[in-house]
Amino acid sequence: MPVDKTISTLQWPDWLVIAAYVFTVLAVGWYFSRRSTSSDDYLLGGRQMKWYNLGISLFATMLSAVTYLALPGEMILYGPIFVLGKVAAYPLVAIIVGWWIIPRIMELEVTSAYEILEMRLGLSVRMLGSIFFLSLRLMWMALVVYATASIVLVPLLGVEESATPFLCVVLGAITIAYTSLGGLRAVVATDVLQSVILFGGALLSLGVITYHFGGIGAWWPEQWPTQWPDPSWGYDPDPKARTFSGALIATLVWYVCTQGSDQMVLQRFLANRDVKTARRTLFTALVASAVTCGLLSIVGLAVWSYFQANATSVAASESLLERADQLFPQFVMTALPTGLRGLVIAGLLAVAMSSLSSGVNSSCSVIKVDFIDRLRLSRRGSARHEINQMRWISIAVGAIVVLLSSGVGIVKGNLLAVAFKVCNLLTAPLFGLFFMAIFVRGATVTGTHLGTACGLAVIVAVNFSEEITGHPGINFLWAMPLGLVVQITVGIVVSRCFPKTSSPQSNE
Repeated sequence: MPVDKTISTLQWPDWLVIAAYVFTVLAVGWYFSRRSTSSDDYLLGGRQMKWYNLGISLFATMLSAVTYLALPGEMILYGPIFVLGKVAAYPLVAIIVGWWIIPRIMELEVTSAYEILEMRLGLSVRMLGSIFFLSLRLMWMALVVYATASIVLVPLLGVEESATPFLCVVLGAITIAYTSLGGLRAVVATDVLQSVILFGGALLSLGVITYHFGGIGAWWPEQWPTQWPDPSWGYDPDPKARTFSGALIATLVWYVCTQGSDQMVLQRFLANRDVKTARRTLFTALVASAVTCGLLSIVGLAVWSYFQANATSVAASESLLERADQLFPQFVMTALPTGLRGLVIAGLLAVAMSSLSSGVNSSCSVIKVDFIDRLRLSRRGSARHEINQMRWISIAVGAIVVLLSSGVGIVKGNLLAVAFKVCNLLTAPLFGLFFMAIFVRGATVTGTHLGTACGLAVIVAVNFSEEITGHPGINFLWAMPLGLVVQITVGIVVSRCFPKTSSPQSNE
């Protein structure tokens, strides 16, 4: 069966499925809008939410449309080394976060995680942490919106690239509507629904390809594909290399940093009633993530085999490699039957909207607690007034994200590289603040600030070496580990050398 090079247009059954999905998430938001009676209800679900729902929500939040699209393309271009290293890090993440970080976070009943920074190191460090979080999550949400609009919706809908800003607005408006209405309860409920849809979309694509070839063995590669680099297990300075150790260390550092300092994650831990259920939330998310990494990698293999089997020349194969990130959505439109196509598109929308809704809700909590309430920028009113204020904050955050999404495309690299360079720029520096506040006895404000500046400088130098110097630097996967080590080292040394500049509050 030759591949139809023309992107098929969506038929009415496809639109019906997509419309049903949009209606469902909006209905969920409206339903939970009637159950929010206080700020704690709106932001943390009353701290009594089910751990397994929170775990699925955490998984869906961390996945995002970027990962959903990047992993198949990553598998096509570079093979399984990155995914193997990534999954191998999960047991270490479970131990470090589950027994080292979660107990220390849960013992303090806070709404915003950055309240902890002020308790230990003063207001300036809290403000820095809040600004870091908002900056990185706004950049991350902008990438999610941009990737979904330009790489998914533009080719799937058959519209011009110039329509990307309009699609960003539509995607953002729908997500903001149900997020601002229902708060965290609506976000978690829709995350669970969206996870089911995204799993279904990936499995459906595998089923169609397997049926087309007459069995799994027909599309499973018999030998190492020629475009994959040779397996590399140790350090490789090549900026484009994917090594097992690099992926393992980068994943471990990213997860520990994110789940030890990111309000979007900590919000879900804090929504549990105790440490035990918070650990279960973490384990559920890690297991779901490992399964999804394997599933999406296999989807990449299957999609590549499907298009490769119908390539007419070497030039055609090279053209496919140049569009690796786009092959999965292209497969959806050229190979799936009407109706099923709409279901997979709904799955792609689901992962984007899940990430965006979680980011908006957590950003709202930080703006409300760390800025408006802490700096007394607004008088506190009735519970209804507080909830309405947070809804308007959510709308404002969504509008900013849509505006930022227009500038994401200027960063070089495939989706995975862009995600690491742009979205993770402040991930390690943010965790470094928490490390100094919670785990370094005698940490000072001066040491914390200087260490953060040095660590951030290292990350920028690694991520954007080519843009700054014109020459490729070391692999971007090493940016966060190196930056975090420098930040903590400088922070501890300066704190020890200048103890008189200690925080106005005790660090005990």
